Formats: sequence, C-alpha cells, structure tokens
Amino acid sequence: MNHTVLTGDRPTGPLHLGHYFGTLANRVRLQDVHEVFVLVADYQVIIDRDRPGGIQANIDDLLLDYLAVGLDPGKVTIFQHSAIPELNQLLLPFLSLVSVAELNRNPTVKDEIAHSSQTAVSGLMFTYPVHQAADILFCKGTLVPVGKDQLPHVEVTRLVARRFNERYGAVFPVPEAMMGGAPLLNGLDGGKMSKSRGNAISLKASEDETAALIRAARTDSDRHITYEPETRPEVANLLLLAGLCLGRAPQEIAEEIGYGGARRLKELLTEAVNEFLRPIRERRREVDVAEARRILREGNARARERAVDTLEEVRVAMGF
Repeated sequence: MNHTVLTGDRPTGPLHLGHYFGTLANRVRLQDVHEVFVLVADYQVIIDRDRPGGIQANIDDLLLDYLAVGLDPGKVTIFQHSAIPELNQLLLPFLSLVSVAELNRNPTVKDEIAHSSQTAVSGLMFTYPVHQAADILFCKGTLVPVGKDQLPHVEVTRLVARRFNERYGAVFPVPEAMMGGAPLLNGLDGGKMSKSRGNAISLKASEDETAALIRAARTDSDRHITYEPETRPEVANLLLLAGLCLGRAPQEIAEEIGYGGARRLKELLTEAVNEFLRPIRERRREVDVAEARRILREGNARARERAVDTLEEVRVAMGF
C-alpha cells in the first residue's frame, strides 16, 4: 500500500546522530516507497520559546543535513511551514472540532510546558497538537513516523479528521502513527540527547570535534567493558552507538574490548563514528546554501499547490 508520509523537524539547531538513527535513515528508506513530505517547522520554533534565535541559519543547516544524509528532492517534498499560508488557515476550522478540555489534558503538551523556556505559556502551546494536525492533513497524510512521546499528537490528528468527516463529509484520511524500531540513544553525558544540551554529535561536526566530544563522554570506573544497559547505562550507550555505526551487536563489541577499559571503548567509538559520518560530511560539502534554498523554494511551491487544493475542498465541504 502506498502512503503519503508527513515528517519533519524544528530548525532549532544542528541535527545529530540521534536524529539520524531515530528518523533520518528511515525517511531515506521511505522516499523510495511512498510519497514523502518533509516539514521545516519554522513556525513551531516559537511554540516553546520567546525568541526564535538564528532561525535562517538553522534552516540552512537543516537543509544541508537533509541533503547530506540522502533525502532526494526529486523524490521528497521539502517545504517550510511559514511559506504555506493555506496550511495555517486549516488551523481555524480544526480548532472548532476539539474542546479546551481535550487540549488541556494532552500529556505531550503538559511535558512541553514543563520544559518550555517561555516566560509564560502561550495560547499557541495549547493549540500545538491542532497545528500539527494541519501539518499532517493538508497533504492528506496517511502515515506519520513518530516517537512514543508524540503519539498523543497523532491521536489529536485522528480525532480532527474523524470529526471533520462526520460533520462535513469525507475529506480527510485518518492517519496512522508509524513507530520507529530504532533503539533510543542517550546523550554523551548520559542524559536525553538534545541539540541544546551539548551532549550530542552533530552530523556536521568535524573529526576533531567528534573525538573531543567522545573523550569527554561519561563512563564508569569498571575497566571490564560489558553491555549492561540497566546497570551500566553510560557504557552501554557508547557501545550501542558504536554498534549502530558499525552494523554490529553492542554485546559483540563489548566482548572484543574486554579489559581494554573506557579508553579503548572511546578510541573504537571515535573511529567508528568518524568513518560512518565521512560520506555524509563529504556530501554536505558538495551542496551550497544557495542550492539548498532553491530546493526549498521548489518544495514550497509543490506543497502550496497541495495546500490550496485541500483548503478549497474544506471550504466547499463547510459551505463557504
């Protein structure tokens, strides 16, 4: 079955290995099978922060990362949220289909509010799940790759689609969530891997920067390297990352290192990561920012055509 897939990222900083193994590699696979829309979610940057920061530079970085990992603009539509006004017009009728109570009890929104850097919670934060519903439904998305923490947002989208269809007639498919099978990577400090915490290896990092980050990674005092995620999470995380880069089981790598200790583990990991990232870094250098922006403009035009058609269908169904 062919699907229309909607996925994307907020331009808040460079993409890292957690993004690659969590979502990017899967997108490259999906582009050969399904119609894929990749959203540069620039409007969503202001949902949980008072200022968007260096947003244009972040958008450029995002585009270069997309192209470097193998997203093909001939196969996928890469587009920018703020360039598609018709998409955002869908927010108003969609908001009329959900209650304040339903928005208020969304667990993902509660978590995002708890970690927000805003001085006060904005109304946009509460409407975030409906905003995402517009992102998915403008292109009649049927498959949404997400992590477990984003499942409540997809449920809101499914709710909006069903209620719209019940009230106004069948317009939207009810999309399905696609849970990734990739293992969860923590940051090099043992905490959640994040752009803002400085605990991740970005795809654009140099070999020397990568080596320095890995040297500073947390391990433990036991010289015998074993893969025990429950009792030795920091060591297990480094073994898992090495395994993903080498295409090997982390247990096998641990046995190979044995009593070589953290130093040998970090040396092996540095070599594995740099070798894995070498072709990605080379492709990144081959694409300049002007070319990336041209690709985005072309994607914006294709996405806007779809959004115009969907909005007109919605207006007709609603009787406008």
